[in-house]
This record gives sequence, structure tokens and C-alpha cells, in this order.
Amino acid sequence: MSRRIEDVEAIVAEEAEFVIVGLGAMGAACAYQLAKRGKSVLGLDRFAPPHDLGSSHGETRITRAAVGEGGAYAPLVAASHRIWRELEAETGEDLFRACGAIVIAPGSGESSHHGKPDFVARSTEVAVENGIPHETMTGAEAKARFPQFVGLKGDEKVYYEPGGGYVFPEACIGAQLSRAAALGAEIRTGVEVLSLAQEGDRVVVETVGGRIVARHAIVSAGGWSGGLLGAPYHRLLTVNRQVLHWFVLDDMAAYGPDSPVFIWMHGPTDVDYLYGFPPLPGDPRIKVATEQYAAATTADALMREVDPQESQEMHGTHVAGRLADASVRVAKAAACLYTVTPDNGFIIDRHPRMDRVVAISACSGHGFKHSAGIGEAVAKAATENDWSPLEPFSISRFSAA
Repeated sequence: MSRRIEDVEAIVAEEAEFVIVGLGAMGAACAYQLAKRGKSVLGLDRFAPPHDLGSSHGETRITRAAVGEGGAYAPLVAASHRIWRELEAETGEDLFRACGAIVIAPGSGESSHHGKPDFVARSTEVAVENGIPHETMTGAEAKARFPQFVGLKGDEKVYYEPGGGYVFPEACIGAQLSRAAALGAEIRTGVEVLSLAQEGDRVVVETVGGRIVARHAIVSAGGWSGGLLGAPYHRLLTVNRQVLHWFVLDDMAAYGPDSPVFIWMHGPTDVDYLYGFPPLPGDPRIKVATEQYAAATTADALMREVDPQESQEMHGTHVAGRLADASVRVAKAAACLYTVTPDNGFIIDRHPRMDRVVAISACSGHGFKHSAGIGEAVAKAATENDWSPLEPFSISRFSAA
């Protein structure tokens, strides 16, 4: 019989087949997929997911099948799209809206996104290699088709993917945790994990309430992962504070039903860009954000309050003159954690010093779109002991490891 336990006070010398530490995007997906395979699963989280204290919140997240960060990601997105639709059928939840996705880069000069140059060309290449329906166009053609992008000069390089769009992260996490519990997984919230270590063929997880012993552990704790995993992860994982902004639209006429999510690079570096979402039906707000990597933080030290000046700077630097009718009035702002590696790629691998501990990090910046597929891939690899499909995300690629 499944159960969900809130605010557990005492856990003493229990044993599980799989214990999952952190139940955000990745942890919820792993719990669901392992439970589907009939495995004994104990999921732990110090908060009560879905919540707004980590990296898996914010109402909407972009998804696109042709991932310019690299072709190795494409199968994970394809699997995620399939799984979102399966979950929608199982739960009746609205999880994925395919409104289209557009990627814009300057017509000349350098540009970069997540450390990758020529991002439009890279996205197009991945689309061609994987048979993903897409179009390429000029900025002038995009402006005529999507009048909300008023700041296009006309010579931009543009990639458009009709099957892209956005997912609802809180609903996706909640649906997977609910399905995991229905399939027999035990989900415990309010449990802070202090440390973990491998002793022989078991993993010992120390919590504030006691000790849990498991055959395998999956650590998907986002910004807290580095501290839990120790070397070499504490050197490879950097936590950055990012801010989401919701600006009030003076007029929604330019944002028709086919308005896509967008990634818009307008300068040469990784921070010369913005991304955003069309307004949700009946909601006169537009959500936009950029990224910063200059100032690191920690999960516990994150400044969660957003200074109004931050929103004004976002509007003046990235929004003004680019998005139709996006006023300076701020409806909402929120801070979140981005945990990144030196090459902005994911680590999905067994711990180099603890072969029964799997780490899934750092996936911030472009991770949520892959999360359901990652959960499926990790569940398959862990139960069949075949990690070769996840080799592109091995920690061994970093010399520091």
C-alpha cells in the first residue's frame, strides 16, 4: 500500500532498494520510473515538492526537441515529450503545451548560449540529424509571422520548431510523485539528509531523524548536491542565483494563440540574451529572464528577495524595444538556483568513489525539458547495470575528477 508521510520525526535503521535524495525535476522522474519497474523506492526531500526553494519552479519551462547544446540531449527530450503525454493520459493533468519554440541570433557577429557558439546553426543541425520538424527563416520573416518580436532588425538567423513549447514544472513534479506513490514508492518530505557514504554493497544515508540503509542511492538534490556528494562534485558544481520576471502587457493583441516560447541572443556573450514565454490564456503577463554567471552563491545563502531595481534593469537591458507592449510594471519576480558544471553539460553518472551512488547534476539552465527522459534512462541503467547510453554525461570528462 502506498503512502506519503509528511514531517517525519524518526527514521531508524531502515533499508530500501533505492533511496532518492531530492524530489525535484530529476528525483521525481526517477522515483516514478523506478516504481514503474516494480522497484522498492524511498524518496526523501527536506521540503515538500513541488516547492519554490530550489531549481524546479516558476510556472513554466521551455522545451524544444532540437537541443543546440548537443545532439546527445535529443533522445532525452523526445522521451520526455512522450512521457508528459503518457502522464497527461494517466492523470488528466495539463503538463505540456506545444505552442512552438523560436531561437533567434544576430545575423552577423558572434553569439553564444550555454557556452555554445552558433546556437541557431547547432539547433538546426540537431533537428536535421534527428528528423525533428523545423523551419529556418530570417528576422524579417519572423517579425512578419510573430509580431510580438518588434525588435528584430531583419537580418537575424532564426530557428523555429513547431513541436516545442513549455511544460508546467510544478504539475509535472506533482504528477510523477503521485504516480510513483500509487505504484508503491514511499515519498517522505520534511527529511533533511546530512550525509551519505557507501559501506560495502550498501549506501548509508544519515538524516536528521536517523539512518537509512539502501542498496542504491540517487542524489538529485540540485544546489545542495555538491555538499552531499563531496569530492570531486564540490569543485565541479557552481550555484548561481537567477531571477525570473513577469511584466504586465499593455496590450495582448500581438500575442496570438500561436505565440511561441523564445530564446533571443542579441549580443556576443552568454549573458547577452533573454528567454521567455507567451502569456498564458487570459493572463496579461509575460514571463522573461536572462542568466548571470559572475556571482556564485550556495543553496542555503541564496538571496530569495528580488530588488525592484533588478526587474528594471532586466527590462531596460533586454526587454525594452524587443517585446511588443511589455510594460515596465512588474507583476511578479522570483529567484531560483542554477547549478552548473564548467562546460554547462549534465553529470549523470555513478560517483567515482561510490559505485552504488548515482548523481544527477548539474542540470540547471536547460534541464527540466530532459527530466522525464533522464528519469527513464537512469532507471533503466541502474536496474540493468548498463550505463553506456549515458556515457556523454559521464563525470570522467572532467580532468578534475
